[in-house]
Amino acid sequence: MRFSSGFVFHSLRLQATAFVLVSMISFEAFANPHEYMLANGLKLIVKEDHRSPVVVSQIWYKAGSIDELNGTTGVAHVLEHMMFKGTKKVSSGEFSKQIAAVGGRDNAFTARDYTAYFQQLDKSKLPLAMRLEADRMRNLRLTKEDFTKEIKVVMEERRLRTDDQPHALVYEKMTAIAYQSHPYRRPIIGWMNDLENMSVRDAQEWYDRWYAPNNAVLVVVGDVNPNEVFSLAQKYYGKIKSRSLPSLISRKPQVEPTQTGIKRLKVKAPARMPYLIMGYHAPVLRDADADWEPYALEMLVGVLNGNESARLNKELVRDLHVASSINADYDSTGRGPGMFFLDGTPSEGKSVAELETALRNEVEKLIREGVTEEELTRVKAQVVSSHIFQLDSMFYQAMQIGQLESVGLSYHDLDTIIKKLQAVTVKQIRDVAIKYLIEDGLTVAVLDPQPLEQKSLITPPSGLRH
Repeated sequence: MRFSSGFVFHSLRLQATAFVLVSMISFEAFANPHEYMLANGLKLIVKEDHRSPVVVSQIWYKAGSIDELNGTTGVAHVLEHMMFKGTKKVSSGEFSKQIAAVGGRDNAFTARDYTAYFQQLDKSKLPLAMRLEADRMRNLRLTKEDFTKEIKVVMEERRLRTDDQPHALVYEKMTAIAYQSHPYRRPIIGWMNDLENMSVRDAQEWYDRWYAPNNAVLVVVGDVNPNEVFSLAQKYYGKIKSRSLPSLISRKPQVEPTQTGIKRLKVKAPARMPYLIMGYHAPVLRDADADWEPYALEMLVGVLNGNESARLNKELVRDLHVASSINADYDSTGRGPGMFFLDGTPSEGKSVAELETALRNEVEKLIREGVTEEELTRVKAQVVSSHIFQLDSMFYQAMQIGQLESVGLSYHDLDTIIKKLQAVTVKQIRDVAIKYLIEDGLTVAVLDPQPLEQKSLITPPSGLRH
């Protein structure tokens, strides 16, 4: 879960601003969720927020690209598309039409660790959303005809969002090198060869294996009564039988071998400017109470790239003019290993080698001199502000809960996470920089721009989701 804030505040007023925001948001946004467990293993988490007559319903399946096998990469995402193709009761394409007809919106997303489907609509229409979602949990009708059409849509999505996007292409190839054996090395959308050779049977097997109530979490946030939501869940989901499947705990551990030296690669692709991305292996959150390094790494992102006055932007963009854009990123949650990223585009007349040297100098400076208390105070206030702004959205309240539950953590950890982030010290930030921003754990990928060819404008095919 990324806690890095995109909001910009004056450093001397940050702390006050953050806590003023708390009083501006209704207590409803902080109400404790209610948890239920259906007999078939479906976990239901309901969070009341009565500020408007709206409800968000999200179903999270604990299966993503991490669970795929070589030869069928991308199948989790393909099935996500196929989930909108209909059941015996609902014809192809009718799911979204019925939600839209009552003024709602729906969509879905696939990630490394999970696949999720959501609807946001008037609270009175929650039974409709539950009926439709429960129906396709077990009654999806997969046909060769629908699959043949949709796999072409997915392949075009890959072309548009990865193959024809040089930065995305570099990231994909860099990840495939940075991870030696872990499934995170495979792209979520899948390798094109696997998509070209995928069959409707692959999608059916994935659906049969993972789409079950005992492998899902239903999150409902909004102007609802928890007991009434539980009754609806019992009515629509309760009749679905649980299935035998490997749990998150019993799945075989997949530990990435320790990297023992720097890795480098160059990617040639049509582009206007070169690009650099540096990835360092780093831990993720496993125990919200006991761990401390992921919290320090989150704060390190803020120190380097929290806002316009953060170190990287100030030094490399404004002062040295070695970069036209710069970024630091780290995601502290996941079922697999983590990675800390630095990336950027060199300024006109500067090379990626000069940008890499400048980034390395900033890392060495941080390790040598540490972080100031003033910097840390600013970053902590940004984290609090970011978290509070997310709580103001019903959708992101549900996202926080669903993501934590799907990666082996708990929604109970939310308060702990914020408290632990606020407890990070300047020493801890320096310690994680010393331990993880090292050359032996580094992969460097460079975009070598090739001449841009004149291409006709491509109209994306209908059906691209997200």
